[in-house]
Amino acid sequence: MDTRDVIQQVQAAKIRLVRFLYCDNGGIIRGKATHARKLGNRIHEGIGQTLAMQAFTGVETLASVEGMGPVGEFRLLPDPATFVVLPYVPNTASMLCDMVRLDGEAWEACPRSFLKRMLARLAEHHIRAEVGVEHEFYLARDVEGQYVPADYSACYSSVGMDEQAMVVDSILAALEAQGFAVELFHPELGPAQQELSLTHVDALRAADQVLRVRETVRGVSRLFQLYASFAPKPFLDQGGNGAHIHLSLWGMTGHARARQNLFYDEHRPGSLSQMGLYFIGGVLRHLHALVAITCASPNSYRRLLPHFWSSAYGAYGFDNREGAIRVPSLFKGREQDSSNLELKCADHSGNPYLSIGALIAAGLDGIINKIEPGDAQVIDPGNYSDEERAQLGIRRLPLSLNEALDALEQDQVLLDALGPLLATSYIAVKREEALFFADKSPEEEALQHFYKY
Repeated sequence: MDTRDVIQQVQAAKIRLVRFLYCDNGGIIRGKATHARKLGNRIHEGIGQTLAMQAFTGVETLASVEGMGPVGEFRLLPDPATFVVLPYVPNTASMLCDMVRLDGEAWEACPRSFLKRMLARLAEHHIRAEVGVEHEFYLARDVEGQYVPADYSACYSSVGMDEQAMVVDSILAALEAQGFAVELFHPELGPAQQELSLTHVDALRAADQVLRVRETVRGVSRLFQLYASFAPKPFLDQGGNGAHIHLSLWGMTGHARARQNLFYDEHRPGSLSQMGLYFIGGVLRHLHALVAITCASPNSYRRLLPHFWSSAYGAYGFDNREGAIRVPSLFKGREQDSSNLELKCADHSGNPYLSIGALIAAGLDGIINKIEPGDAQVIDPGNYSDEERAQLGIRRLPLSLNEALDALEQDQVLLDALGPLLATSYIAVKREEALFFADKSPEEEALQHFYKY
């Protein structure tokens, strides 16, 4: 879709406001809206935004980052290919934006541009990435100032399907109206917890869709007087919400330029290629730093517990749902197409552009440097003794956001991938968030995360 198509759709749908949206370092979706009559100019000019917004935290404070104060601007420049009419609010559409400098070049602190850079690195090796995300969230009601689950159904139960059938159908209709292909939807482990999966697409579009899913689910839920929360651990006594990242790498080979899944090799154990193993090796080597990005809030570390199927250890295995990386079994008749790796230690407090981009950076390091991941684990890593895990090289994931940030500050591969400005601003924002919640109770922490995500 180009600018002309966008303007025609705006006119045909009688749109009044067009939101220019982005996801910041705090994982919050923010933006500004232009009136439709100014859209023709705004698409090319962008909308001005203070540089300080990339130092703004998820707790509405300003982290101290040199050059990100009251002086200076960047522009929110929309991608016309992301234009959608929003079916859950009146006369409104939106586009997702890159952050650009006043000279029109990508701003070094832009998360979406970071992902584009990582995809360009893959392209240098004649590789492209496809991603699908599993979205978990709770539906809740506000009862006298407290969030309570919208129902108390059991995991995967048909009762749970019936309880939320109306809102779920409306969510699916809204997603389909925006052009998204839904794969699965079912009640999850917690009361009124839901899981939604979309078809895997190219990595940039997949990251864009993460924002769209969050916006759509929350927007539609409000029409039913419900609150949808993607927070990692919104109810401390229940299962957490993940945003599991399923990733596959694809290359073009031969004179026919055939489509080839580079993680698939039918002659190897589990049909996982050597490249796939190297990718896992890179991710495991950088995992302690990576989770500072994929599990990006203090609340995240209440989810990453042993025996909770969310991954608590740096291990991988074939269909092992307690490993940080699961190698899913393949589907008969479409083995190559279904070959992928799942990162389980990821949630919606992470900016999806940063999460997917950093995952690619870690895995690509494994491919380039031929990093072996060791043996696949056939049991829950939490069932080993500490001594056995030490012998196997299996480490516990960080226990807090600060611990993960310590690892990120020491990981030169990920720091170089992010670049100085993005790395500095991101770490500053996350340190500020960790400090804010340091003296808060678990209940207060969960409550504040509930609404933000």
